[in-house]
Amino acid sequence: RGAAALGGAAAAGTLAFGAAPARCEDKDPPHPPRYPFWVKSIFHAHEIPSVRRGYEVYRQVCATCHSMKQLHFRHLVNCVLPEKRMKEIASTFDVVDGPNDEGEMFTRPGILVDAFPSPYPNEEAARYANGGALPPDLSVYTTACHEGMDYIFALLMGYRDPPAGIPVRDGLYYNPYYPGGLIAMPPPIHADGLVDYEDGTPATKSQMAKDVVNFLVW
Repeated sequence: RGAAALGGAAAAGTLAFGAAPARCEDKDPPHPPRYPFWVKSIFHAHEIPSVRRGYEVYRQVCATCHSMKQLHFRHLVNCVLPEKRMKEIASTFDVVDGPNDEGEMFTRPGILVDAFPSPYPNEEAARYANGGALPPDLSVYTTACHEGMDYIFALLMGYRDPPAGIPVRDGLYYNPYYPGGLIAMPPPIHADGLVDYEDGTPATKSQMAKDVVNFLVW
């Protein structure tokens, strides 16, 4: 997982994604455009600055509902962030451990070997908090989804008002890229500036969507 120097639109950190849609007769849902993510280039290299920013988007936005059970804090050390910084981030989480010598479970600050904590204690709590819908784990979501990163980017940016004649009941949102067109997840990237990037990159909606997709595929 190495970094590569970026050129053109990628170097500017913007999404000039104007590629033609995939050719397929399946129209429900529509197929997302083919976006020019750097990792899909002939170099097959990750855009590490974008991956680093994407982790911040996941941590500050997505992690309120979505788990990444297969990822541990140590996985990001030196690949995404320095060890000292990852130790600081891990320590901000309370992790249930034990039992101790008295047979009791206890909480302690997180350490590098810990997995990313889940936002809910169990599946039932997750469904209750999300109107019956279960937020998927994002550990391998880009490989589990058809059209992977293109689909996720299109989904994040695809929220809009429904066409005339399509009823949308309370608790659902119209998104043409989601099967059936109605999704229970509110728009997670609903405005610019949800995250303050340490490198000064403007946190536009498309930039945050691009970055979090790069992190998920990393």
